[in-house]
Amino acid sequence: MSGILDFINKPNDIKYLKPQDYSRLAWEIRSFMVEGVSKTGGHLASNLGVVELTMALHLFLDFPKDKLIWDVGHQSYTHKLLTGRKDKFDSLRQIGGISGFPKREESSCDAFDTGHSSTAISAALGMVKARDLKGENNKVVAVIGDGALTGGMAYEALNNAGQLKSNLIIILNDNKMSISKNVGGMSNYLAKLRTNTRYTGFKENMENALTQKLPGGKEIVNSLKRSKDAIKYFMLPSMFFEDMGLTYIGPIDGHNINSMIDALQTANKANKAVVIHTITKKGKGYSPAEKYPSRFHGTPPFIIDNGKPLRNNTRPSYTKVFSNALIKNAKNNDKVVAITAAMPYGTGLMAFKKLFPHRFFDVGIAEGHAVTFAAGMATEGFRPVVAIYSTFLQRAYDQIVHDVCINNLPVVFVIDRAGITGRDGKTHQGIFDLSYLSHIPNLTVLAPKNNWELEEMLSFALSYDGPVAIRYPKGEAYQGLEEYKAPINYGKSEIIHKEKDIAILAVGSMVKTGVTVTKLLKEQGLNVTLVNVRFVSPIDYQMFDELIKDHTIFITMEDNVRTGGFGQQVSDYMFKYQNQGIKLINFSIPDKFIDQGSVDELYNELGLNGTSIAEKILDDIQLL
Repeated sequence: MSGILDFINKPNDIKYLKPQDYSRLAWEIRSFMVEGVSKTGGHLASNLGVVELTMALHLFLDFPKDKLIWDVGHQSYTHKLLTGRKDKFDSLRQIGGISGFPKREESSCDAFDTGHSSTAISAALGMVKARDLKGENNKVVAVIGDGALTGGMAYEALNNAGQLKSNLIIILNDNKMSISKNVGGMSNYLAKLRTNTRYTGFKENMENALTQKLPGGKEIVNSLKRSKDAIKYFMLPSMFFEDMGLTYIGPIDGHNINSMIDALQTANKANKAVVIHTITKKGKGYSPAEKYPSRFHGTPPFIIDNGKPLRNNTRPSYTKVFSNALIKNAKNNDKVVAITAAMPYGTGLMAFKKLFPHRFFDVGIAEGHAVTFAAGMATEGFRPVVAIYSTFLQRAYDQIVHDVCINNLPVVFVIDRAGITGRDGKTHQGIFDLSYLSHIPNLTVLAPKNNWELEEMLSFALSYDGPVAIRYPKGEAYQGLEEYKAPINYGKSEIIHKEKDIAILAVGSMVKTGVTVTKLLKEQGLNVTLVNVRFVSPIDYQMFDELIKDHTIFITMEDNVRTGGFGQQVSDYMFKYQNQGIKLINFSIPDKFIDQGSVDELYNELGLNGTSIAEKILDDIQLL
């Protein structure tokens, strides 16, 4: 028997359904998503929570004429299913498949590529202004989560939106959490709005009584509505959105499609920006995701019956190694504090929080604030450790330069998910950090080769009198080369294997690949030196001056884009030896955005696995 979802094959097909079929379609969408994500992995809890909300938006909007902008974008699966991508859902987050985020090149119904938080209102405002300048009349809707309202960019956009004299609809999707439980004043404010039935109940009862029992009651109600601020200020602690010049509607049950459509139609009549505050449940309809929404925010493939992962990692991840090392250092130094931007689970800080709750700080989705907050603590003698993913640290570049490095403060940046991260695609690959960090004066940048070295680098960083960044990849920590444990000395590399002729200079996770390349080249009778770079800033140029005496081929390997990376810095330095017949070969990630796929698949496609690198080196040597 065919399901209702079978008849949804292109944009706007949902408009042909009967209202009595909406609940059945919502159930089918949830079942379809759980089945699909159980095989591919993905962002499940957030998508399960917005099924009815998305359906209401698709009943209200006409695609692709109207514009729907998803903040972050990890809740857009239902949108993809309703815009003709249902048959491709089994390729979700796979190499060559559909993205887990909105992607303009994938569909004309995706108005804006997103992947980071707090951007949707700004983008929507730009589209509204462009619409008005062109004299068009399409609708523009931005969907932003309550967690994203901890990001400063959202407030900048709301401030701008308050001056708008044209229609913009902002859906505030309130599920009480982003990835982890929300923190801060906005979270507390929204909680009051959710629970304050005094205002909503009083207003409804008063309107009904006046309309039904008094002559001219309707006119009295309309008059009171025009002066409704008096009621709101009396009943609520503040009216944040109204004070900023926006109209506020809500709270509304985001799982009630008819209520959502009514709210959208009302908001569409306003010649200004309107906030529709909806309440949804993250993980709705799948009990494991409802019970553990953080775990199902981004989940690997799992068993549907119980929600357990199909594969359990037996070796500790770099994140876990960092977590244990931080706790060890914190036990010996009460000045060590930990800071995260709404990612205590992903960055491995939950164990620290449990042991040292007063030394743990979650500032919300506010990376720039996290960095300057850390700088402030550092001025007072503390040793802040700021744990942020590589892709998200990009958002705090100015604060790193001005507030930490100009002040030369001992802040430690622990950068998780560096290099190729895999299935989240272009917005999440951590392939730019060496470029945007290593040129900043005063900032020391390190990359560990294995689990032991990460521990030692953290201890070094916490004892160093200046800012330090340590970057490492997602996934299992490499446990090889454990016999090589040279002390971490400032600015010094570690020579793993010393011969002559060919020198491989490998950064961080690429040392493991370097071991494979060394083995393959030696099998061809070549002499090879393998160097664990350790410090990307400052670079150990003294070592190069020594190696130049008996090496003619230098090979750099890094999981960063070429421009501004380690290899390019080495190339600049080695230019002075150009007349000595030196050959330099750089292996790095191309200067482009990298799509989704497994980490291994992407490294293979980029030619950055051990076999591909060895073959390229042999080809180049033959051309000499």
